[in-house]
Amino acid sequence: MIIRRSLLRQGRLLHQGPSRSWSRSLATEVDTLEAFVENSLKETHSIESLIQDHTSNPISRIDDRTHRTFDYKTDATVRKHLALKHQNEVGDNFGGEVAPHYQPHQLITNPPSPSQITLELLLASQSHLGHSTSLWNPMNSRYIFGIRQGIHIISLDVTASHLRRACRVVSGVAERAGLILFVGSRPGQDRCVVNAARLAGGCHLFERWIPGSITNGNQILGGCQKKVVDEHDNEIEGHDDDLLDQPALKPDLVVCLNPLENWVMLHECGLNNIPTIGIIDTDANPTWVTYPIPANDDSLRCVQVIAGVLGKAGQEGQLRRMEKAKKGEIFYTPVELGGDDEEDDDEDDHEELIHEIAAEAGVLIEEEDN
Repeated sequence: MIIRRSLLRQGRLLHQGPSRSWSRSLATEVDTLEAFVENSLKETHSIESLIQDHTSNPISRIDDRTHRTFDYKTDATVRKHLALKHQNEVGDNFGGEVAPHYQPHQLITNPPSPSQITLELLLASQSHLGHSTSLWNPMNSRYIFGIRQGIHIISLDVTASHLRRACRVVSGVAERAGLILFVGSRPGQDRCVVNAARLAGGCHLFERWIPGSITNGNQILGGCQKKVVDEHDNEIEGHDDDLLDQPALKPDLVVCLNPLENWVMLHECGLNNIPTIGIIDTDANPTWVTYPIPANDDSLRCVQVIAGVLGKAGQEGQLRRMEKAKKGEIFYTPVELGGDDEEDDDEDDHEELIHEIAAEAGVLIEEEDN
């Protein structure tokens, strides 16, 4: 009996244990759900209160001036634009045109030609301004127009005539396949010097002149490369050995843009009978060059005008030479390199020179007899 009662008691306990645990777990889950619902209700009430607070405040009225619909017909800016457009369309053919004005790069990229030399062009380029009267060279008195505030004024008529004469010289030398050297060693003259040499098909120098480049050219310029060309300026190959014995080339004409700094070069040209063209200011000696151009050598614009005009003149001479070369006309004596008949040709040339001298002497004798 005792054992049966104990078993019954233990069985009741075992039967009652799980039910109590399950009831406890269900109670805790219900509590958490109720707490979550309460929190969500509180948040909902808070959001509703915020919305009610905002809606209670009145909204400001929209400004008609800033938020109005845009009307293209009544807007003042649009009406002004349309009026200006209409005025341009109607009055396009009325009014004046802008006159040609000075553009610095045009003197280098598109310089004037010799036929465009005018007194207005020289006056605009300040070619008439000389130096102070205390610095003048008396040999320039024939080029001076007058004195203005202690400064000599150069006659532009003389400048234009001398510039045209120099253009004819450059054009003639280029037409006969002569080598023209353009020299300008002052700051800012490099571009106009290079462009003038390019137009005339010559050489250029915008740095310091090396003394002896002409008088001692074989030692200074003997290592420079030379080439043989035909009448169309096409290179002829196969004469490298013949050019080794040839002396250094000398220019047939020298154009100097600043004679005061290059008087050594002008002296060498005089020793070798090379004609020269130079810009002569009132403080320079006009006898240093063969063809002086009285002008202001301190004005970069004046130098660019003169260099461009001379370059254009050389270009015209080169074009005439090429046109005559196409027709087979050559105005210079080609140099013969190598060959076995050089001595015979030298003797023939010497005999022809003797006959020419004798003919000239005969003419003189006949004039004296008469």
